Amino acid sequence: MKLGILPLGRPTFDVGYAEDKLAAMLAALDATGHQICGPRGLLFDADATKAGITQLQGAGVDQVLLLQVTFTDASMTVAAAGAFDVPLSIWAVPEPRTGGRLRINAFCGLNLASHALRRNGRDFGWLYADPALDVADDLTGLLSGIRMAGQTAPGGAPEATEAGRRIAANVSGRRIARIGDHPEGFDTCAYDAEAVDALAGVKVDALQLDDLFDAARKVPDATAQALRVEADAALTGLEDVDQPQLDRSLRLKAGLDDLRGAGGYDAFAIRCWPETFTEYGGAVCGPAGMLGEAKVPCACEADVYGALTQLVLMEAAEAPVFLTDLVDMDAGDNTGVVWHCGQAPLSMRDPKVAAEATVHTNRKQPLLFQFPLKPGPVTLMRISQANGAPHMVLAKAEMLERPMAFTGTSGVLRFDRGADEVLADIIACGLEHHMALAYGDHRDALRGTAGAMGLPLLEL
Repeated sequence: MKLGILPLGRPTFDVGYAEDKLAAMLAALDATGHQICGPRGLLFDADATKAGITQLQGAGVDQVLLLQVTFTDASMTVAAAGAFDVPLSIWAVPEPRTGGRLRINAFCGLNLASHALRRNGRDFGWLYADPALDVADDLTGLLSGIRMAGQTAPGGAPEATEAGRRIAANVSGRRIARIGDHPEGFDTCAYDAEAVDALAGVKVDALQLDDLFDAARKVPDATAQALRVEADAALTGLEDVDQPQLDRSLRLKAGLDDLRGAGGYDAFAIRCWPETFTEYGGAVCGPAGMLGEAKVPCACEADVYGALTQLVLMEAAEAPVFLTDLVDMDAGDNTGVVWHCGQAPLSMRDPKVAAEATVHTNRKQPLLFQFPLKPGPVTLMRISQANGAPHMVLAKAEMLERPMAFTGTSGVLRFDRGADEVLADIIACGLEHHMALAYGDHRDALRGTAGAMGLPLLEL
């Protein structure tokens, strides 16, 4: 066939490494014997990707394959899906768990893409495989249409329980401050304030990033210094990061405290990038971790449903929660990796490893936490909007005692089902890229909560 390719990438990741991965992908595709059409270099922005789409439209391709070489948002995936009536597939690339930075984070790009395509009613095939290995059979299956995503839907709402009704009642009446709009192409973070209120009785106020930045800049020096002392007691290496940037970062914590006090907020959903780095000059990740430890959930990327999910799980667990990305699944090892830049609550740290102060891997600004998550049973949950209807997605896993997979805060876990089965369900159900995590097995309470909230339930 005539196969059209679009190699997607972002320059904030490890471009040299991504180019090596792309070269291996192209070699594997060339070996299939199909006629390969389209750009053979990374498409770093919307203009380049649109030009690639136009090129493929002129070539009259039989199928379009998106090469998810690094993380990208889903905007260009949706554009490509709308531009062609031919079959569409995605091939995303794993990366080794070296303990260093997430160099390409392609799995998260696949996650966003699958959610967006589901919301747009577009069928697609998918592959998550290392091009350096023998992928000939996998590619044959992908391009012949036998690796389609399928569709996994939730069942009905479970029976409400006394514990579930209590959790739902305790969440009702809470308030979330959404600070800034979610990034373009993050359909996973879209929300409707009236729908949130109708579902959970939770109010959402829309604030601007400047509200936070102004509050942070007004923080008294004594307050910022007290936060510095608090951070220094919990973290090693605080003196090794850029000190003015550290001061600005800590002031974001105090600014959030002030907004919370003024507005009576119980959780935040914050547009954390790029403006906190490019306009303000300090990361909000560490401050989000501090607030999370104090049971004030903070959701990245202005993810309101992520904040709502944290509120519900926190009530069930009666403990801090962590809104995390799933960034890798390894069927051979039967494990996955959960990660976020550096904002897990400090109580989730493996006690055998010191918590370090660090910087954002792409933006190189503090304050972020760095440590592996402690071993033990965990519950993962998301109040999902996949396929246009709210429901609860629930999973149980065991966090393993493993070396740190990636910088920031990360953990290696093993689900109660096989990693390959869980991965297939995640793609098939169009799950959002953020799930909330708490230690302990809280499934019974959450099943009852789903019933109390009228939420259909899908268990991974």
